Amino acid sequence: MSFSLATTWALWLLFGLIGGTCHFTMLRWNTTLYLSGAGMLRALAVQVLRMAATAGLLFFAVWHGPVALLVAAIGVLLARTLILRAAAGAS
Repeated sequence: MSFSLATTWALWLLFGLIGGTCHFTMLRWNTTLYLSGAGMLRALAVQVLRMAATAGLLFFAVWHGPVALLVAAIGVLLARTLILRAAAGAS
């Protein structure tokens, strides 16, 4: 594995981690909006934005090849684990 290949994989992993962190942070915010009952239109808008951003991230990764998609998806899953652990520790 060359240095540039390892760097590329690390950047895709970071890209997935950032995207996943945004996705799951917005999911928490979105859940709060839905449970509050006020501003359902705002909650729906946040949900659409969250899904579109995550889909955009993954489509961008697909455009760069299957390895980029796989590494970015692993980053999203790692972000999910980190967010869940942080939420469990906060309660």
